[in-house]
Amino acid sequence: MIWMLAGLVAMVAAAYAADNSQSAASSASVAPGAPPKAERQPVAEDFHGTKVVDDYRWLEDASSPATEKWVAEENAYTQAMLGARPGRDEIHKRLTELLSIGTLGVPEVGGKFYFYLRREGMQNQPVLYVREGVNGKDRVLVDANQLAADGTIALDWFVPSYNGEYLAYGTSPSGSEMSTLHVIETKTGKLLPDTIERTRAASIAWLHDNSGFYYTRYPNKGDVPEGQEMYNRHVFFHLLGTDPVTDDKIFGEGRDAEDWPNVDLSNDGHWLLISVGEGWTKTELYLMDLKAGTPPTALTSGKNFLYGATVYKDKVYILTNEDAPRYHVFVTDAGNYDRANWKEVIPQTDAVLQGTSVWGGKIFAQYEHNASSQLSLFDLDGKKISDLALPSIGTVFASSGKWNRDEIFYGFQSFTSPTWVYRYDLNTGKTSEWEKVDAPSIDPAVYNVEQEWFQSKDGTRVPMFVVHKKSIGASAFKKDGKNPALLTAYGGFNVSLTPAFNRAAYLWMEHGGIYAVANLRGGAEFGEDWHRAGMLGKKQNVFDDMIAAAEHLIAEKYTDSAHLAIQGGSNGGLLMGAMITQRPDLFRAVVCQVPLLDMLHYQNFQIAKLWVAEYGSAENPDQFQWLYAYSPYHHVKAGVEYPAILFMTADTDTRVDPMHAKKMAAEMQAEAKNGASKTRPILLRVESKAGHGQGKPVTKQIEDYTDIYSFLFWQLGVKE
Repeated sequence: MIWMLAGLVAMVAAAYAADNSQSAASSASVAPGAPPKAERQPVAEDFHGTKVVDDYRWLEDASSPATEKWVAEENAYTQAMLGARPGRDEIHKRLTELLSIGTLGVPEVGGKFYFYLRREGMQNQPVLYVREGVNGKDRVLVDANQLAADGTIALDWFVPSYNGEYLAYGTSPSGSEMSTLHVIETKTGKLLPDTIERTRAASIAWLHDNSGFYYTRYPNKGDVPEGQEMYNRHVFFHLLGTDPVTDDKIFGEGRDAEDWPNVDLSNDGHWLLISVGEGWTKTELYLMDLKAGTPPTALTSGKNFLYGATVYKDKVYILTNEDAPRYHVFVTDAGNYDRANWKEVIPQTDAVLQGTSVWGGKIFAQYEHNASSQLSLFDLDGKKISDLALPSIGTVFASSGKWNRDEIFYGFQSFTSPTWVYRYDLNTGKTSEWEKVDAPSIDPAVYNVEQEWFQSKDGTRVPMFVVHKKSIGASAFKKDGKNPALLTAYGGFNVSLTPAFNRAAYLWMEHGGIYAVANLRGGAEFGEDWHRAGMLGKKQNVFDDMIAAAEHLIAEKYTDSAHLAIQGGSNGGLLMGAMITQRPDLFRAVVCQVPLLDMLHYQNFQIAKLWVAEYGSAENPDQFQWLYAYSPYHHVKAGVEYPAILFMTADTDTRVDPMHAKKMAAEMQAEAKNGASKTRPILLRVESKAGHGQGKPVTKQIEDYTDIYSFLFWQLGVKE
């Protein structure tokens, strides 16, 4: 809740934080002429013999009156700077049209029912539909838009029961992602009394008779020491109609609090598979014989590799990067826990094998080659049956099927095409369109998509997608070194940035802007070696890759440093912070969203202990050295002119704490040469009733992007 200030400034600030759609005139009339000054309250800390001073530790307390007052003043200042920008109304109007382009999910099959998500027009949240038969009539099953007038309650996940009689789903408010599990009867839409709290990103495995399910959840406050309720994810079993308080704990007791278990059931209900993520480079697999009633037994353990598996007809099909950084597939007998009995059925190739499933008695495999998706089908012995054709270079963002069905669904999109969902018939080998999203206001034919390669500091070749209009007005696109360019990247956590349909980016490209996506180390684009080359003590490689990407755009005369902006969020927000502090001369503007910036304390907030395996921890003397070497908050220099910066965070983010953006903004506004500049400002935007971004209502997304593009158009001289 925002601390209320006296007078008109307070009303504008509070209204902005609650609803960022204040008019330009009202915000400008009461705005302060400079950012608020945050009081320095130095706190000195000793890290393994190194003294580190933090002037703004007090901003970590989000609920203190002083922090709330300062945040309200920052929001008022930011809105004053952005609210009156010329062309803002036109930006808002076009973004409303673009974000009205719908979204579509891949159907999940349960018995004769098909469950899928679709959002249309100005619906804030996707609606969960059910269809009886593959070509049947759609019926609304769960509409999260009816749960909150402002659209801030999201449907986080859903899992149908084996025959589709029931469906479990989770909802959460204000972007918090801490779901409440509900169970609904498919035919009637009737909610069952079974409600389970604290089921964030729940993994669900229904019994085949629909009588209950295995699931994951977090402890309630008071059940564990304070601060541990964000961890200790355990596996339970729930019998429908019983009190969840009595649910048996199946797995997790005595394990590390940061372990992340998921569950899956074999095709015959004989085996419960439990996969446990331990950081971002290691998984352990356990099998539980449900017929024998024996406890979970380790199938893998001790090795620092990733494993995923499916159990089908008493065989375990295991996808792993064990001794193969681009992954391969093994098969072994369920119940046989001797590693020597594993048999390789799909060897490693030049492409990265991102995932496999056994559907319809076949192995469905999704590959990634040069950051673009490929699909293949194999028999159970690993013999390739066929490749599945895709429309173009793009991304298969989800797929689904069942072990006993002759159909597979997959969703596809690209930079210039919104979502298509396809159905592949295993009997005929034919692919057909199941559903699609229309985007009548966008003509893909007028855009050019290229993949370019550049060399990073150490000589590593790194790819980047570059997208722009083929012509600007009546003139052909020119590499004259003056085009406005927006570069984005992520570089971490084994996450690939593949071609995706970015609705808001079309506003940028329609005005002659270049949109570039770089595939930095730390991601999954080229396998586990690529990931590990950008994590822990090698994180600087990611930053060097990003610098090289920007320099490539300039060298190839796409743009220059006066017309180049960068944007990134979360781990990508850390990337933005490193760019700000390491190469402030290279960029004109930076949009830094829900970022990690204080890398000496990040692990003490929200769920960030889960990320120590990716970043390291300052509590470790050796890891402190590399974290301190790049931690953006600790590398702001007095008197340096930095790019114009828009820091964006949200007050109910349960992933990355908003303290990062607050402290960095305060530090930079005090130290930077342009800290109080009206032409190259450093701005902070703290949104209320919003989290890390998941489940954000469309109306809030429009306001977010209106501020982002008002800022970028202004700073890079783009004319509306």
